[in-house]
Amino acid sequence: MANRGYRWWYLDALSDDGAHGITIIAFLGTVFSPWYAFARRGGGGDPLNHCCMHVALYGKPARWAMTDRPGAALQRGADFLQIGPSAMRWDGTKLVVDLAEITAPIPGKLRGRVTLYPEALSHRAFRLDGAGRHHWQPIAPRSRVEVAFENPSLRWSGFSYFDTNTGTAPLEEDFLFWDWCRAPMPEATAILYNASRRDGSAQSLALRVNRAGEVEDMPIPAPASMPPGLWRVARPTRSEDGKAELVRALVDAPFYTRSEIRTRLLGQNAIAVHESLALNRFDNLAVQALMLPFRVPRAFR
Repeated sequence: MANRGYRWWYLDALSDDGAHGITIIAFLGTVFSPWYAFARRGGGGDPLNHCCMHVALYGKPARWAMTDRPGAALQRGADFLQIGPSAMRWDGTKLVVDLAEITAPIPGKLRGRVTLYPEALSHRAFRLDGAGRHHWQPIAPRSRVEVAFENPSLRWSGFSYFDTNTGTAPLEEDFLFWDWCRAPMPEATAILYNASRRDGSAQSLALRVNRAGEVEDMPIPAPASMPPGLWRVARPTRSEDGKAELVRALVDAPFYTRSEIRTRLLGQNAIAVHESLALNRFDNLAVQALMLPFRVPRAFR
């Protein structure tokens, strides 16, 4: 991997009853780690020395774990990735994630298994910047998950999503802001990706993924806005009627929001997962030095 680069695999899901949610991100080059940011500021930045299996549970109980780990904690092969005590593996038909993490900022056990069953696999990838330093690929945007945790005691199932991002440079070097949204519906899933770049250009992707996993362009919907987060991070999106409604905030951080929203896409009203990312905020030294270490601790082995 390129020095100062990254790759991550991202999974999210909401339960069928609407009570619970989960996000899992396996990072090589933990892009939101203050420790990796400090290494990059110092002219270094080996991504394999900053890896992480991030997991967040939403609803009750809610939990958060995001431990930045050194390269000694990493093992990987063609169909598996182990970071510390947690692992992600593909068996040819499903993705199995075994989690054994410590929560932050209050330490506690977070142990369980998440199994993702893709409806189909997608193969179309997208370049996110003009120089080709950042790429994104939805892998299994239409999936189901089974969630089974021992600590805390929790079981549920629901619609899910799985993708990957890769880059050869820090996000904050090439982007000012982005927002993303995915909305599952019975026959298709809509995905929106809007990016404001540092060179003054912008990109808007509007995609429809059918049940066969085919990723097709669709007309770009009208802009829609929602109230900003507690830290005043904007929540822009797009919707066919120009309206979107915040259902609940899942993550509200100084540079990032993750939300459950109500929107209209593909001619239907839909519940969607939405995120917004303010890279100038993340690049602020006070955020990296004073706020993030409490949520993103560093392990030494």
